[in-house]
Amino acid sequence: MEFKKLRVAVDGPSGAGKSTVAKGVAAKTGFVYVDTGALYRTVGLYMAEHGIAADDGDGIVAALPNVEIKLAYENGEQIIRLGNEPVGAKIRTEEASYYASAVSKLPPVREFLLEMQRSLARQGGVIMDGRDIGTVIMPDAEVKIFLTATPETRAQRRYREQRQKGIDVTYEEVLEAIIARDKQDSEREIAPLKPAPDSVVFYNDEYDIGECVAFVVGAMNQAALDRKTV
Repeated sequence: MEFKKLRVAVDGPSGAGKSTVAKGVAAKTGFVYVDTGALYRTVGLYMAEHGIAADDGDGIVAALPNVEIKLAYENGEQIIRLGNEPVGAKIRTEEASYYASAVSKLPPVREFLLEMQRSLARQGGVIMDGRDIGTVIMPDAEVKIFLTATPETRAQRRYREQRQKGIDVTYEEVLEAIIARDKQDSEREIAPLKPAPDSVVFYNDEYDIGECVAFVVGAMNQAALDRKTV
């Protein structure tokens, strides 16, 4: 198999650095990057902006036909629009994270976004990050990485990120949110957070972004080589 046709799945819990690593790999290899978590965050943002509670499953499902998501790539970056408005940093708050986890538990929401994600995967040369890419979205991906770290490490990262953005939050609040999100994601009935049986689990507590990117690119090179020699 040609390297440029590989499909790469990067899964893992909140704060593991999935998006940053996947973007770095895309920049290094020329692959198309798809931030699937951002799609769920966008659905959640719509619900929050329209006063629909995160635990109101019936209300969320009823509102789905009104959610218009547009996906585009500009200067190598994924741009998501809700209606005609770019969502930008509005989907990166703790509230958006909580809503994303809540809406992702609902089968109609997952079905709503599933074909969009799979159609992007079919073209190859794509790297997606999320929580069920290797198990549900791209179960036949040639490269599957489960990126993770301790809750404390992930909370420290998220805390620094939020503070740099000027968001007034404490480390304890972020850690509590991380632990709650882990529990919610791993215990949901539909596509729970877990490594695919054939994924490589990479604990990145002691590694920087550059080292994580190099690890994934190395796995991609090995996968292309293995398939070429079969």
